[in-house]
Amino acid sequence: MDLLSATLSRVKPSPTVALTGLVAELKAAGRDIIGLGAGEPDFPTPENIREAGKRAVDAGHTRYTAVDGIAELKAAIVEKFRRENDLSYDTSEVTVSSGGKQVLYNALMATLNPGDEVIIPAPYWVSYPDMVRLAGGEPVIIEAGIEAGFRVTPEQLEAAITPKTKWLIFNSPSNPTGAGYAPDALRALTEVLERHPHVWIMSDDMYEHIAFDGFEFRTPAQIAPGLKDRTLTVNGVSKAYAMTGWRIGYAGGPQELIGAMRKIQSQSTSNPCSVSQWAAVEALTGPQDYIAESVAVFQRRRDLVVDGLNAAAGITCPVPEGAFYVYPSIEGCLGKTSKGGAAITTDEEFCRALLEETGVAVVFGAAFGVSPAFRVSYAAADDVLTEALSRIQDFCAGLS
Repeated sequence: MDLLSATLSRVKPSPTVALTGLVAELKAAGRDIIGLGAGEPDFPTPENIREAGKRAVDAGHTRYTAVDGIAELKAAIVEKFRRENDLSYDTSEVTVSSGGKQVLYNALMATLNPGDEVIIPAPYWVSYPDMVRLAGGEPVIIEAGIEAGFRVTPEQLEAAITPKTKWLIFNSPSNPTGAGYAPDALRALTEVLERHPHVWIMSDDMYEHIAFDGFEFRTPAQIAPGLKDRTLTVNGVSKAYAMTGWRIGYAGGPQELIGAMRKIQSQSTSNPCSVSQWAAVEALTGPQDYIAESVAVFQRRRDLVVDGLNAAAGITCPVPEGAFYVYPSIEGCLGKTSKGGAAITTDEEFCRALLEETGVAVVFGAAFGVSPAFRVSYAAADDVLTEALSRIQDFCAGLS
């Protein structure tokens, strides 16, 4: 008798999680490794948020809570959506989970039937397609390469929609590219969606606040209010407030959908961490100065990394609108051999040789659905980034 389910054979482990584990192993073995794969801010959680977590412990907020969030946090989320996104939700239309990933997974598990299709623009966050497969659906990938600024067109979206389409997963600013959809570009996509009332929109807004050069963030239900009744607007505190380990994600959406997601969560993890929920209340309702300060640091790092990568032979790196990633093309490096004798025919081979010969760890582009490229997370100190860029430049100069 086979132990493992057939569903498991449809998915693969997260490449970004695997890389993080490999970097830790290599460092423990004494290797000089610079890890630029982790998608999390390197700053500490702001002090006022940490203190709120400590107060929660001291106040005895250490027991089970309501399955999908305490009333105080739901009220803070409702106010956040009103204040920042012009979206009106009742607390019954809000859910809180153990990170944004669980929000997305709950929604897919609650809505997908075998054969349902989910449109996913590529490059995509590595987990989107596999979460769809785990839920019994079929990912439909539409590719937007570097020449398109990593943004899909209305024509591509229209062509991908079929009677089986259940969801579009939308992410702006994007992981892995940092590309963002300006209001006019987003409006062009929502006009397509308005013509297809059977298609729901899952908007992953996790990088909403990490935007540069005056980029105007908008979320789909804000641009097209008529879509709000079939949109799940997903966000969290991980990226904007450096709270990745606290594991709090949330979403606003139609009450029926939120109720279905609550049912899934009630039979899987139950409530998110109680202490983390109280810390998230402070994050959303307390001083917001931290965001602008951290974004200024990220923008400086972005410019450093873009300039450094474009100075490397064979690499082309566009300037992203937000998040803390760049997604450079390595087309000019293919067909060559490294100093260490590695043949470079794919981005995975490039990244493997880069790690083995220089100690710089980045994530290969095939993991995100568009090659040849790699993702750099510049959530690292300036001196670390400068050293990594020097090693990448030397590696590329040595290709022949």
